[in-house]
Amino acid sequence: MKIAFKIVAFIFVLGISAGCKKFIDRPPLTEFTDETAWDSEEKLRLYANQFYTGFFTGYGNAFNTDGAPLVSFTNSDDIVVQGNQINFTRSVPNSSPWNYETIRSLNIMLNRIDTRMSTILTPASKAHWTGVGRFFRAFRYSQLVQSFGDVPYYTREVFDTELDELFKPRTPRNEVMDAIYDDLKFAMQNVRVDDGAQNVNRYVVAGFASRIALSEGTWQKYYYKNDARAKKFLELAIEAADLVVASGKYDINSDYKSIFTSKDLTSNKECILFRKYDPAVGVTHAIASYSNLSESTLNGPTSDLLKSYILSTGKVWVPGTASASFDLTNMIATRDSRFEATFYSKPSALNRGAYYYITKYLPRDVEKRTQVDLLGLPAEFTGDKNETDAPVLRYAEVLLNWIEAKVELETLGGAVVIQGDIDKTINKLRNRPLAPEAVARGVVKTAELKLSDLPADPNRDPEVSALLWEVRRERRMEFAFEIFRLADLRRWSKLEYMDNTLNTDLISGGWVNFQTQLPGELKAANVGKIAVIKEDGSEVVYNGTNAAAMVGFYKNTANVGRLPFLNQGNINPYLTPVGISQMNFYASRGYKLQQTQGWPQN
Repeated sequence: MKIAFKIVAFIFVLGISAGCKKFIDRPPLTEFTDETAWDSEEKLRLYANQFYTGFFTGYGNAFNTDGAPLVSFTNSDDIVVQGNQINFTRSVPNSSPWNYETIRSLNIMLNRIDTRMSTILTPASKAHWTGVGRFFRAFRYSQLVQSFGDVPYYTREVFDTELDELFKPRTPRNEVMDAIYDDLKFAMQNVRVDDGAQNVNRYVVAGFASRIALSEGTWQKYYYKNDARAKKFLELAIEAADLVVASGKYDINSDYKSIFTSKDLTSNKECILFRKYDPAVGVTHAIASYSNLSESTLNGPTSDLLKSYILSTGKVWVPGTASASFDLTNMIATRDSRFEATFYSKPSALNRGAYYYITKYLPRDVEKRTQVDLLGLPAEFTGDKNETDAPVLRYAEVLLNWIEAKVELETLGGAVVIQGDIDKTINKLRNRPLAPEAVARGVVKTAELKLSDLPADPNRDPEVSALLWEVRRERRMEFAFEIFRLADLRRWSKLEYMDNTLNTDLISGGWVNFQTQLPGELKAANVGKIAVIKEDGSEVVYNGTNAAAMVGFYKNTANVGRLPFLNQGNINPYLTPVGISQMNFYASRGYKLQQTQGWPQN
């Protein structure tokens, strides 16, 4: 539905949304004008509805998967792609704008609440809606800052006649983040504890605040080397997460896979916020179709990810030990339970990237129907007809945000991390219920993490403490193929993990015994095309006569690593450059747009 506000959109710098994106349980905006839209709280709620699908993507809508898991975040050390690995930007593009239409819409909302609704809203309602607007504004600015660093900061509606404002210099990151901090603090104090099912409430705000604050705290610590600012935001991350935990409203009460494959997450206490899908009103998605075991895909898990899964004993993989064998059946029975819930139980040639098919988003009954009962794929798991609900904000994330911030703060003079901190976060996740199907495959709960007996991982980054290494491992297992991994590597200043010259495990996938598991792949057409990497790192290429030797981590011989992106002149993979056309556009109006840090300024 069109929003009839008559506001001029200004190219590149500012604009306003032309429509209301439909959220499943939110009615679309009717035709309001700026004169009639602010005379009731219900109309204000309808205006705010337009922001939900932009910020809370879930599994996307129909075939639009922008911002959705599995398919939108394929550039990380978790995913190998058949052929050329995805490259980082290596030169300033012709066009790379930032988008301020959401910021402008939110500033209009905040202005109208203050100037036109003082006699309409109660003081508490006014504080609530101001908090909602400031939360969304903080959310959007945090996205811009994490991408570009310094960005122009606006707290009011700017008109197309105000050229000095429209073309003003980029605001320093710290100044923008201080404003975000204030917006989040206000929202955490004023947004309603309960504003109805699936509406933004104080705990939704606090959950996302823990994410935003942890991100900034670690950016400041590792990238900008500013411990004082790191401490400020890490403390906010703990405060925000504490607010969620103290509510007692949330828990880890279901098996891992069901969180991502359920048609109704209403009763799942881990979901602080989820996106509802319902074909009856035309709201469906396509994420499960990308992992339906019936269609081929080029993306799969890297050997590096597979090696990172902890054993159910709480120990780590050590080469040459039988319990750590990478045979898929053995991994299911001996690794953390999230492994079984994430991958199909047999190597599959349909996954051309790794031969391990990612079924985290496919229900178990569909796996059984198609692979055991040999029945057809249900129509709802084809194309864009998927109906499963999408977790948007999980309690698991809040817990892991809290413990990571706690561990980081200890190095900055904060309280010492104790076993109780680990028990109520990491160990709570490890104690989540197991699905009966998982138990039948030999899956057991992973042993608790003990501060007195941290795993001795020979692959640990020596710059990272043993405890922090395990916290980061827990995030990697918990959020595999979701939306966090690349963002995590950036905020830890650890993009070297994605350098193929430093980590050769990034271009190989799952462990396969081709002769016994996929004999059909040992054919003339694959001579010279498929290879395996042994535990000692040696490579064996299939030559048509060495079938018995084809046991190891699968690698397509056409796989090519990323082009160099670290320590390269005028390349900064941590921050996004603005485009040449945007810089020229400023110059044509007599203004200068400074290029992003680390990129050429002309």
